[in-house]
Amino acid sequence: MAESEERRDVFKLSRDWLSVQEVVDVVGSSSCGAISVFIGTTRADEDGGRKVIGLEYEAYELMAQSEFRKLCADIRERWPTVTHVCVHHRLGWVAVGEASVVMAISSPHRHDGQQAIQHCITELKANVPIWKKEVYDTQEASWKENAECSWSAHNKHDLVTENA
Repeated sequence: MAESEERRDVFKLSRDWLSVQEVVDVVGSSSCGAISVFIGTTRADEDGGRKVIGLEYEAYELMAQSEFRKLCADIRERWPTVTHVCVHHRLGWVAVGEASVVMAISSPHRHDGQQAIQHCITELKANVPIWKKEVYDTQEASWKENAECSWSAHNKHDLVTENA
């Protein structure tokens, strides 16, 4: 990393469509030969004969920012060559096929960035307070837990089922 270049850690929660290019641009650096990217999209799962038509995301925004800062510190401790980290996550309605999360990490070489991006999505899902509700074609909805969460039963049981 160039001496004058400060590391950037950018986290944004948005109700708007996510731009992969915007996230990539945030982490771009002339001292880095690799940008690792992860894009998480909403998929049309079947659950008990119901088809998922979209997800509804909510977050505890101040705590999410705090947990993101902790995650970036952890990434830099594990992979000191990581230069910049950027994560954009949707809130509100996300239709099937749309991006729910876009993240990018730059590093001088691909190996560290690829490992760091895998760690980033796993830890984001485990520790950052962002919740999702699956909405089905039956107009029913279920809040879902991430298997990565420490309190998870490591299965896909619904936390709460309600009408959307």
